[in-house]
Amino acid sequence: MNSFLTKIRKRPSFQFSLLVIITLASLLLLLAKCKIEEKTNAESDNSNDWPEYLGGADRNHYSALTQITPENVHQLKIAWTYSTPDSGQIQTNPLIIDGVLYGVTPSVQAFALDAATGKQLWLFGDTLRHWASTSRGVSFWRAGEDKRILYTVGPNLWALNADNGQPILSFGDQGRVDLHTGLPDNAQNKFMISNTPGAIFEDLIIMPVRVSEDVDAAPGDIRAFNVRTGALEWTFHTIPYPNEFGYETFPKHAYKNTDTGAANNWAGMAVDKKRGIVYVPTGSAAYDFYGGNREGENLFSDCLLALDARTGKRIWHFQTTHHDIWDRDLPAPPNLMTINRNGVEIDVVAQITKQGYVYVFDRVTGAPIFPIEEVPVPSSSLAGEATWPTQPFPTQPAPFARQSNTLTENDLSPYAENKAELLEEFKGYETAVYAPGNLEGTVLLPGYDGGAEWGGAAADPQGVLFVNANEMAWILQMVENPQQAALAHLSRGAKLYNSYCISCHNTNVNAASNIPSLVNIDQKRDKVFISNIIKNGKGMMPGFPMLSATETQAIVSYLFDEEKQEVAGELSGQKPWLPYKSNGYNKFLDNNGLPAIAPPWGTLSAIDLNTGAYLWQIPLGHEPKLLEKGIKNTGVENYGGPVVTASGLLFIAATKDGFFRAFDKQTGELLWETQLPFASFATPSTYQVNERQYIVLACGGTKLGTPKGNQYVAFALPE
Repeated sequence: MNSFLTKIRKRPSFQFSLLVIITLASLLLLLAKCKIEEKTNAESDNSNDWPEYLGGADRNHYSALTQITPENVHQLKIAWTYSTPDSGQIQTNPLIIDGVLYGVTPSVQAFALDAATGKQLWLFGDTLRHWASTSRGVSFWRAGEDKRILYTVGPNLWALNADNGQPILSFGDQGRVDLHTGLPDNAQNKFMISNTPGAIFEDLIIMPVRVSEDVDAAPGDIRAFNVRTGALEWTFHTIPYPNEFGYETFPKHAYKNTDTGAANNWAGMAVDKKRGIVYVPTGSAAYDFYGGNREGENLFSDCLLALDARTGKRIWHFQTTHHDIWDRDLPAPPNLMTINRNGVEIDVVAQITKQGYVYVFDRVTGAPIFPIEEVPVPSSSLAGEATWPTQPFPTQPAPFARQSNTLTENDLSPYAENKAELLEEFKGYETAVYAPGNLEGTVLLPGYDGGAEWGGAAADPQGVLFVNANEMAWILQMVENPQQAALAHLSRGAKLYNSYCISCHNTNVNAASNIPSLVNIDQKRDKVFISNIIKNGKGMMPGFPMLSATETQAIVSYLFDEEKQEVAGELSGQKPWLPYKSNGYNKFLDNNGLPAIAPPWGTLSAIDLNTGAYLWQIPLGHEPKLLEKGIKNTGVENYGGPVVTASGLLFIAATKDGFFRAFDKQTGELLWETQLPFASFATPSTYQVNERQYIVLACGGTKLGTPKGNQYVAFALPE
């Protein structure tokens, strides 16, 4: 018998058959592996889902759903609401996967809901610990039956079981990884959180981080962590080290993070999963408004970086602002689109900016689709500041927001009661684009928040980009910063206040227009609350964890007017000294608190990137104070982006007037609007469950003086 089998095995036909069987088995295994990988990284098989932040890895805010149409959108009604256990601003763009909605509460607790009913399935986080930061959502990853939610609380990245919300104990340290991991020793105690969900690629999560914007900023290194283990996989230095590309664009010791940091990605990133490229927009180097300590072009601040998603190696980059001293961070993830130029389809990456520009590049090569010109700009009058002589201006599309150089005396608000006073003030300001901050003041339009902001732009498969913008003028004014010797007579708390707080809250604790005043703070908040805010931050205020408990208490005592001037001692938290500082974040307003320039104060635009031409532009929203007088369509400040659908609709909330609106994406015609229970400063999500399409958005109010809320609201057509 054995000899018979031996003869059979030696026959060519048997060997061929065996080879076929082995090949087929290998193919089946490969297909099975591919099937698992298809379900990895939140790439849901179901187009009814909203599987990633802003709808997908391309960050296009786009849905192929068509149940809600221009013809029936007026029939939308509230289908369900979910009240979070806490209240406050919510910037979350929720994910919906396999009928489950994942979101975050105002105090940064993660939760899961039944997406058809709004019923809570689980809640993760300390309900007694109210984190002061805001969260724009979560990331989702899966491989087979292993499904994970990844999101940040304070400086920690957590991995949770998507089914029950429990920490994945094999990830990092009992379910969490400190976002300081991989940074230099002198950055380990510096402020660091993440407001924006990380980008998922294969088994990696590439993390945005938010850091201080002053000279105590941590470095903004781009880092990828293993989703399964939490291990650091790669790092890209945005302030280059010796022998790295771009090292010569900073002073030679800048990488050591002694008085220069940041150039971080805080707004999120997009991933071309087919090509394995992650597109990372970065912010300015620190300090935001004076660069005498960081002479040079300052790569890779204010850049769109194309990195190999597996290794972090640079493929190409483009710097949108050289040697930034205007806080011109790239404010949102780019959009990955396909356009048609002269009959040729091109995969592109489009980056919106605070300045109102759209930069469009070939995704692979980084070649500009529309010409970009380096244009001479004004030089600084401040001692020690060496501004870069030119800045890059795209020739197309035209800016989607007005710019300061277009303003004249005739552009002051017709609704201002103190117009003569505003005119005198305006005459004293510089208005050139990229005019550096000076001691007299410079008009920054678009302002610090844009132009475009973190809500991002929507894009449809036809190559049209939809972007909402602010048109608020701000005043950039610098003041001389006295040396520490001049502060010797001050108490410890006063010195620390001058070092950490004065740039926003001013010398008399009466803050800039958009920042809470500290006047009579002792009558509004207790010391424990203020101490927690100083340590952890709140909203746009960074935390200062590097301060000792004694130093934090000294600031609190100063604010409560309880501190004696003779308090002495070394200040371990003292920042490096700079000769000039900004006098704060000040909007150009009239005496009624309205913008000092004429409307529109917020817009919504449709830009055809196939040609660079505008399809339409309209004011977005109504100023409530003027609407009471019958004045409409002024446009208002807005935060949170739009959603576009295959049926031809464009949905957006974002405005301080508290409305949710639907527009015809072809024409910009308003088709439907409804008053929300609280204003929504977040990007909506749309999905379909049980053959019913929903559109859901977070309504937390709070921002721009709106009432505080705590609801997620889902709309659908009547059943």
